Amino acid sequence: MSSIKEPSAPPQSWNADAEPSGPGLNWVLERNIEALMERRRDEAATATGEERFVTAITRFTGSMVFIYVHLVIFGFWIIANVWGLPGIRQFDPSLAYLAVTASLEAIFLATFVLITQNRMSAAAERRADLHVQMTLLVEHELTRLMAIMSAVAQKLGVTTSVDSEVEELKQDVTADAVLDKLESAENADVPEKKER
Repeated sequence: MSSIKEPSAPPQSWNADAEPSGPGLNWVLERNIEALMERRRDEAATATGEERFVTAITRFTGSMVFIYVHLVIFGFWIIANVWGLPGIRQFDPSLAYLAVTASLEAIFLATFVLITQNRMSAAAERRADLHVQMTLLVEHELTRLMAIMSAVAQKLGVTTSVDSEVEELKQDVTADAVLDKLESAENADVPEKKER
């Protein structure tokens, strides 16, 4: 796994007056995108043979080629056994073998899809955890910035219409407090839903 490096300054080739390489992109955003892509490449490179096999199967079964292949195979199977084709003996007149084959295929494909969904769910949970941590970090930094700005305003004798809210805004909000509040709000809604 590669570690995400935090450069202290823009790259030497970066020019503050130059146009970014994409619309609205700057070097920090480009660095972050590259770090995320590098992480995905690392995850793909460290995947086991089984994970690669399941991913390949799931990718193939989710394509139109898979549909076309089945249309040809099942179409030939049905036509050959229901109406018959010259030179080909009916090998499944009741289509029982076709039903068994399709059922077994469905079982295996469903398993492959579930394995893939489990991997995607784990990746989504990691991204959600990262998002929460980054949001908490931003909130903490903004709280500290608010305290600094409030101190500067007091030193300069500046007053505003939101001064009464500043003390509350300078308080750190913990994730536990927010989760407890959400849970209590959800629990308060449960009896109302039951009454309906």
